[in-house]
Amino acid sequence: MHMPLSDEEMIRHHLPHQPSECFETLYTRYVSKVYKQCLSMTKDSEQAQDFTQDIFLKVFNKLDAFQQRSSFSTWIYAIAYNYCADQLRLAKRLPTVNLGDSIEQTWDGPAETSVHDDMLQLVAQAMERLTVEEQKLLRLKYEDGLSNEEIAALYKINLSAVKMRLKRSRERVQRLYSHYLQA
Repeated sequence: MHMPLSDEEMIRHHLPHQPSECFETLYTRYVSKVYKQCLSMTKDSEQAQDFTQDIFLKVFNKLDAFQQRSSFSTWIYAIAYNYCADQLRLAKRLPTVNLGDSIEQTWDGPAETSVHDDMLQLVAQAMERLTVEEQKLLRLKYEDGLSNEEIAALYKINLSAVKMRLKRSRERVQRLYSHYLQA
């Protein structure tokens, strides 16, 4: 019984001679993970499916440029994140929080739910005040589940720099959140 090839081995051994087998294997391994990442960013299953297909086309067109400075998974997640962020920016459909809507909803539902919703909206507002880079870093860590090491490889910075940037970004969200609570 032989072990399945790692992503990097698959690319090295099969891309030159059996590209369709290579693509099919990588697609099977990553399609659901890329879809989940797209869905977490778009909040729309149809759009997430479209983005997932677009991302895989992009990945397969660039596969020969993959230089293994990071793992394949880190590389594909970075492409997926950047593609979704770019598409959302182009469509000017980044979600915004309208406090007027949330106040109307507060009176409709149970008090506990509305308090939770209000907290989420305040956190979302705080997140919107961060720089694009701070938002991206926090999403990679907490929505996409990347480790600090994977983020360091993705940004080509050392681990302590990742930890410091995450700490500063979290502190900034907490400060903004506290400010909104007092306002």
